[in-house]
Amino acid sequence: MTQITTDSIESAVAPRHWWRALRNSAIAAVALVGVALVFSFLLLLPVAQAQTKTGGELRIGYQKSASLFVLQKAQGTLEKRLAPLGVGLKWVEFPAGPQLLEGLNVGSVDVGFVGEAPPIFAQAAGAKFVYIGNDPAAPEAEALLVQKSSPIKTVAELKGKKVALNKGSNVHYLLVKLLEKHGLKYADIQPVFLPPADARAAFEKGAVDAWAIWDPFLAAAEKQTGARILADGRGVVNNYAYYLAERSYVEKRPEVIQALFDDVVAQGKWLKANLKQAAAIIAPLQGLDADVVELNLRRYGYGVTHLTDAVIAEQQKIADTFYDLKLIPKPIVVREAAWKPAR
Repeated sequence: MTQITTDSIESAVAPRHWWRALRNSAIAAVALVGVALVFSFLLLLPVAQAQTKTGGELRIGYQKSASLFVLQKAQGTLEKRLAPLGVGLKWVEFPAGPQLLEGLNVGSVDVGFVGEAPPIFAQAAGAKFVYIGNDPAAPEAEALLVQKSSPIKTVAELKGKKVALNKGSNVHYLLVKLLEKHGLKYADIQPVFLPPADARAAFEKGAVDAWAIWDPFLAAAEKQTGARILADGRGVVNNYAYYLAERSYVEKRPEVIQALFDDVVAQGKWLKANLKQAAAIIAPLQGLDADVVELNLRRYGYGVTHLTDAVIAEQQKIADTFYDLKLIPKPIVVREAAWKPAR
């Protein structure tokens, strides 16, 4: 007969105690998680309800060089205009147009404002956006610069010279058209592809002979270094700026787009009538002197409109030129991305 000792009883019972403790701990953990989930749901419920009641949020992608958007953000005018629609507003800053277009394509913003070139590259890459409007032409807001002591007096004298520019930007097209106007081919110059900050450094130390650039970098170089404009876009290019949006957002919320248009028009009129005051507001936000910003503002037109056939045709010319230069992989039809509101 097997003798049952205290040790054997404890050995047999211990596993049951261990399993019971583990089971009770698991039940407690599940209960705690359940309570936490319920509590989180209760906390988030008012937010979800508020978003449903307010009609969501307009997310605007902008660059610090976009002076009118910077002014609107500082003044809070668009928030006030959207409030009656129950729509909130979020400003999302991007370093440049290509990154902004990528943000638009992946759904992190609903609307953006860029120059002529980024939408062409984005459309060639299959991005999901539409042109919803454009500002008036601003041909004086981009130019070819030379140093104040440079012996170069005409564009024709750039043959064989080094010209700094941002590859695939608005000024890339400006340079091509200016060379054509003065009897040169693009192959007649030595393009040096540099972003604005690096291009300015190369320009100042004489590593390049000329610099194709846009405002406010253009105005800053004029005011701060005495750089001389060799030629600007007048009579050669239009230099439109475009408002873009994610296609489905425009179709679902045309009243929000109209509110944006109305505020852009109103603030553009105020800016032109109050240049010094506007420059004083914008300057610290762009990290520039007020006189630089004022010069920049004087060269831009303000007053968004929907794209006309003439504007679409001009944008198509740039797209065709970029394709010929092998800057985009395939030809595109700009009109396919142009949006007009329902009548």
